[in-house]
Amino acid sequence: MQFQIPINIKPLKEPITYHDKLLLIGSCFTEHIGNYLSDVKLQVLQNPNGILFDPLSVCRSIISYIENKQYKEEDLFYLNEAWHSWNHHSRFSNPDKARALESINQSQQEAHQFLKEADWLIITLGSSFAYKLVASAPEALQKGITTEQSSVANCHKAPAQTFQKHLCTIEETVTALDGMLFRLFHFNPRLNIIFTISPVRHLRDGVIENNRSKARLIEAVHHVVNKFDRLHYFPAYELVIDVLRDYRFYDIDMAHPNYPATQFVLEHFFNACVEEGAKVLAEEIRKINIAKNHKPFNPGSQQHRQFLQLYANKVAQLQAVHPYINFAAEQAYFNA
Repeated sequence: MQFQIPINIKPLKEPITYHDKLLLIGSCFTEHIGNYLSDVKLQVLQNPNGILFDPLSVCRSIISYIENKQYKEEDLFYLNEAWHSWNHHSRFSNPDKARALESINQSQQEAHQFLKEADWLIITLGSSFAYKLVASAPEALQKGITTEQSSVANCHKAPAQTFQKHLCTIEETVTALDGMLFRLFHFNPRLNIIFTISPVRHLRDGVIENNRSKARLIEAVHHVVNKFDRLHYFPAYELVIDVLRDYRFYDIDMAHPNYPATQFVLEHFFNACVEEGAKVLAEEIRKINIAKNHKPFNPGSQQHRQFLQLYANKVAQLQAVHPYINFAAEQAYFNA
């Protein structure tokens, strides 16, 4: 008896290897993928602007990395006792304007250099809804918004009447993606791109509105993926919504996929997108991570010292075979 809809995910012809650099950008589900890839020692940079949901913000951020845009004081605004950027997540916000600018510009510089050398860009889009500052918004909040930019990437808990909620059309999203990709392929001609749609359900928008939003993203992404050989689609959304399709795979908020669901998606991602040798190496590193996170009952025992020595030897062997991977933290832990 079959309890799941079968899904055929076509493997990449040239899959991801440990020699590749991966930049990830987009919704909170991006960080589930990025954290896992980082834990198994792949070369990862994720969300240089922080979490981004809508395609306009994602495209604008990528173009800013291409241009190596450096933010100035007039690009920040003051609200709720902190300085913010409309283009960045609140993790960059700071009561000190200079520190906020410093962290933003350091991240911009790092993203510019990383994107120039990257082999893969993974874009996870979360929602077609964008928020635009209204003309009647206080002048102090209009800073950092140009005539070319009408929407914000993060609302920073500004009053709701400051914004107009806008559901991007398929044409708007395709136009934004097309313009970004044109510049991106000139900036880094060897770059490959994987698009995914986040399986996180934006229930605050409403069930019907969330489905409309996701449908527009899916249609727009497939439109551009079908135009270029170096663009790929990974069905993270479909794996959760259509294959698992059960509330037991969601967190208590009924919106975010839980740990088993996330692992299910990551397993399929590795099977479809990562080279066979890299999968074997990732599993070895995962076992080392489990050992490193192990809490000993008796840290001073002979048994625990033997355990540490065993894994110190394993790390040393991996380091000798894969000198391009940084095992410094693991060596320091197991040799302590």
